Amino acid sequence: MQKKSFLHRWLPHPFVSVLVAITWMMLAHSLDAATLVMASLLALIIPRLVQPFIQQTPNIHWKAAVKLFFVVLWDIVISNIRIAKLVLGPMDQLHPKWYRVPLDTQHDEVNSLLAMIITTTPGTVSAGIDQDRGDILVHALSSDNTEIDIQDIKNRYEKPLMEIFHVNSGDAA
Repeated sequence: MQKKSFLHRWLPHPFVSVLVAITWMMLAHSLDAATLVMASLLALIIPRLVQPFIQQTPNIHWKAAVKLFFVVLWDIVISNIRIAKLVLGPMDQLHPKWYRVPLDTQHDEVNSLLAMIITTTPGTVSAGIDQDRGDILVHALSSDNTEIDIQDIKNRYEKPLMEIFHVNSGDAA
């Protein structure tokens, strides 16, 4: 068995440690010494406690991941504005629809993140991933053309996710 380095033993998941520390400081709304000490302790302890439950981070394409992050962030902002106008406007402007988005891969991370992104974007929610059918069931608060919505989801989210995880069409996890 390969012996782990000192750094790897204390920081088994450095990214998780950074997230925990930043989250604690944001929750505390403070940068005083006590908050920094507590954030550091939590950043050391929590990743060690959850280490058995976290797989090693897959080899991902970070540039594409950062780009997708900003695309999703932009879409969330724009969708919030659009949905607010729809909800506050006349009810006859709403055209709720159910539709299925066909999946190009059976890769678990890609499909799970795609469903999460769909749900995170206001106005749409993914109701479930159907692995047997190879699609995601989506509900849109208002849609004039589901085919355009499906292509937007595939082009804006699924293709970049497949690039991030180095997945080809038809691949399984």
